[in-house]
Amino acid sequence: MALQIYVYILHKDGVVDDTALEMVAAAGKLDPAASLTAVVFGSKTDAVCNSLTASFKEVWKIDNDAFSYPNSEVIRGILARIIPKGSMVLVAHDHFGMDLAPGLSIKLDGTYLPDTVGFDGIEGGKLKAVRQEYGGQVSTHVLCDISGGAVITIRAGAFRAAEASDAGGAVVDKTADALAGGLPGGARRFIEIVEAEVGDVDITKSEILVSVGRGIGEQENIEIIKELAKAVGGDVSCSRPIVDAKWLEKSRQVGTSGLTVKPKVYMALGISGSFQHLGGIKGSPFIVAVNKNPKAPIFQVAEIGVIEDLLEFVPMLTEKINEMK
Repeated sequence: MALQIYVYILHKDGVVDDTALEMVAAAGKLDPAASLTAVVFGSKTDAVCNSLTASFKEVWKIDNDAFSYPNSEVIRGILARIIPKGSMVLVAHDHFGMDLAPGLSIKLDGTYLPDTVGFDGIEGGKLKAVRQEYGGQVSTHVLCDISGGAVITIRAGAFRAAEASDAGGAVVDKTADALAGGLPGGARRFIEIVEAEVGDVDITKSEILVSVGRGIGEQENIEIIKELAKAVGGDVSCSRPIVDAKWLEKSRQVGTSGLTVKPKVYMALGISGSFQHLGGIKGSPFIVAVNKNPKAPIFQVAEIGVIEDLLEFVPMLTEKINEMK
């Protein structure tokens, strides 16, 4: 019997997050014949819902001004009202998903499986899932009982986004059902959104990013990264350790605690590739990774991987690019 899978959809300013199609791909790995239902909370979400009908059989719309900003305490209670117990639910593994999913699994009496990067099939009601430990250095294979349903968070970028198909889905307004018992109580309340400062370069709009991480060693070595960025016509960005060391400003940090970027090409130099960093990279860019550690997680998502000391490789690459120009 095909699985019924519910997918919580992230969106902002009327645009669906890239993780939506990644979770369609993840659901296909769980069960190619699965029936997919997208669940959309928000205010004035018609455009978002209509854009999802190509990939989902049903799109549940829960539309109310109370959901202009997502509050996991409230949404968790509403999802427990409208999603049947025993169901499979997929949620993106971001800050919101990590807040929402554990409590939701309790309310639905299901298994909680966080930060999943792969699936190896289902046998006898047991799901074989893949997670990563020790900063991505080790892959662990988990046998998970899903006979009573499960709430699974999916790491951003772990599954290559599915192509939008022609599912011919229908939008179903579930707002009345969702709010039949009123809004669930919660201790939190939304105050305001504080936008991150934009520095001298807005990396969220860059088409080519040359990103540097801990592997650069010393602050003065960042100059070779700047030279490469100039050669390829890109901008310099970085991972969190570089900002923590105050070698580059916060406005150049990529990741869940930095900025979300969507370049066409992303060069990761001396960056291990933790999920916190990869969570800030959207749009499936062409990723080139240079790292001395052959087991660095960044190589699992890179189109081109170079196992080399970046202090030796980057200057040679810059020289060759300049010669070609």
